[in-house]
Amino acid sequence: MQFIDLKAQYQALKPEIDANIQSVLNAAQFIGGPYVKELEEALAAFTGRKHCITCANGTDALQIAYMMTGVGAGDAVFCPDMTFISSTEPAKMFGAASIFCDILPDTYCLDPASLERQITAVLAEGIFTPKAVVAVDILGNPCDYDVIAPICEKYGLTLIEDAAQSFGAVYKGKRACSFGRIAITSFFPAKPLGCYGDGGAIFTDDEEEDALCRSLCVHGKGPGGKYDNIRVGINSRLDNLQAAILLPKLKALQERELDRRQTVAGRYNNAFAGKFVTPFVAEGCVSAWAQYALLAEGAAQRDKITAHLTEKGIPNMVYYPTPQHALPVFQNEPRYGEDFKNANDYCARTFSLPMHPYLTESEQDEVIRVVLEGL
Repeated sequence: MQFIDLKAQYQALKPEIDANIQSVLNAAQFIGGPYVKELEEALAAFTGRKHCITCANGTDALQIAYMMTGVGAGDAVFCPDMTFISSTEPAKMFGAASIFCDILPDTYCLDPASLERQITAVLAEGIFTPKAVVAVDILGNPCDYDVIAPICEKYGLTLIEDAAQSFGAVYKGKRACSFGRIAITSFFPAKPLGCYGDGGAIFTDDEEEDALCRSLCVHGKGPGGKYDNIRVGINSRLDNLQAAILLPKLKALQERELDRRQTVAGRYNNAFAGKFVTPFVAEGCVSAWAQYALLAEGAAQRDKITAHLTEKGIPNMVYYPTPQHALPVFQNEPRYGEDFKNANDYCARTFSLPMHPYLTESEQDEVIRVVLEGL
């Protein structure tokens, strides 16, 4: 059994993927190319954004978003305490302060009340300038943008949607990647829409930001091309081969894979209700189910169950074992009195089970049986 079965997905999509790969090889057009343009147009249409700019990976997408926002020394960037380091890693790189906020106890996304407390604390201290909020759609579950966006507007902060885990999710009728001034996603192979290597994308509705982003992706190029450098940029491009692979995967995601993820999650929820804290999806929302995470009674029960799963050959993971404020790299970041109660609790109790659209009912039954055995 696979935690995420990319082999099964490939077998289901093999004719289309193989044909596209062969087309790229025949044309020998590897950097840029028609599949990249086609994919960007398809991704923009799917998310409802005006512009999509693909890049080399999701971390680059976040770094470019920070560069577009002008984050630098003396600025403060606000982010949920329970996420992966890439959400605020660029802030550290650019000399800004990462200000972590607690998460909600149900969706595990950014807590708007904690966010506003942290913003007002930074303003009261007067050392850092609040600059941006990175709202992370954790585990595939979208943030509460109807509450977060007005907070950003109130304090003049740029809202960046980190949809690295939520591509395909829905918040009140709108797709992930359609929120914030800038949104990003990742095409890391394990993501809901993943390529066969690294890849990422940035989304915006602004013409000037689209042009700026495309410049930053190619060494700060100007109107004259890559040798007309008008700013400092980076080298971050999605290659034609990865775009060719992503196109049939995007079609499958829309046509059946998102629905299958809902089915698997529903069977898990029914089996584990009352025995664990099962994932919560708010009304009007659809999770992309990048991960299926349960909360055990405590760390001891979690460790007992995961050890039993491993013994029985059932893959499992912990997303994530350590809140950001406790990572060694962030030990010197400023603190403003938050106790991160919900983030600490989540990290101590969480464990994740196999989740993908090709998980058969018999495999699901086996996962359920072994988890319950481990209680």
